[in-house]
Amino acid sequence: MSEQTMQVSLTVNGVPRRAEIPVRRTLSDVLRVDLGLTGTHVGCEHGVCGACTVLLDGEPVRSCLMLGVTADGHEITTVEGLSPDDGSLSPAQQGFVDCHGLQCGFCTPGFLTTVTAFIAENPDPTEDEAREAVGGNLCRCTGYHNIVASVMRAAELARGQDSGAEPGHTGGSRPDSSPGPGQTGDAGGSVQDSAAEAGHGGSRPSTAVADRSDQSNPATSTPDDGDPAGGARAATEGAQP
Repeated sequence: MSEQTMQVSLTVNGVPRRAEIPVRRTLSDVLRVDLGLTGTHVGCEHGVCGACTVLLDGEPVRSCLMLGVTADGHEITTVEGLSPDDGSLSPAQQGFVDCHGLQCGFCTPGFLTTVTAFIAENPDPTEDEAREAVGGNLCRCTGYHNIVASVMRAAELARGQDSGAEPGHTGGSRPDSSPGPGQTGDAGGSVQDSAAEAGHGGSRPSTAVADRSDQSNPATSTPDDGDPAGGARAATEGAQP
């Protein structure tokens, strides 16, 4: 006996789409399998983790709990549809870049769609409201400090108030704020640079202790004349009575 199917018509990221889908297939699988939009991630498949969150007529829904056929005639927005037509980043996306709100990135699509809907409804949230807004999305990497800062940054950008790099970044500060290799050192750095830094937890090991140790030990210091034996001679001469 063949599986029952149904023809559905959806508007996905502003584009009308039609598909013949099994009636028991979830919306997340319709998006990923039938429409090839793999930016929507499937995690727990129980509606708990929030990774599969998409926007249904502008409202966030768990696509792993919703049958695809029930979305017939509705408008769906996935993470692929958040960017403006000019290819720039949306406020939510830019906020996560500016404040390093991602690490492995698996949960990020669900956060981005959730935050997009939240700042559309509440364009000037408090930090507590931002924290509550993402309370239904799980992240196993960042500890949420930078995610909350990213929400606040996204709201600022959506209001047109660009106050500089990492505003409201009250948690998860980096011990070394100087630009790393390949970075521009400003809030407008590339997505690749920010993602690369986020992949290391948003922090770089400080070498300050090692530098001070080298400078305070004459036996390991290299003299200005470039003589590698100079440090050893200095230590020997200093030990003589």
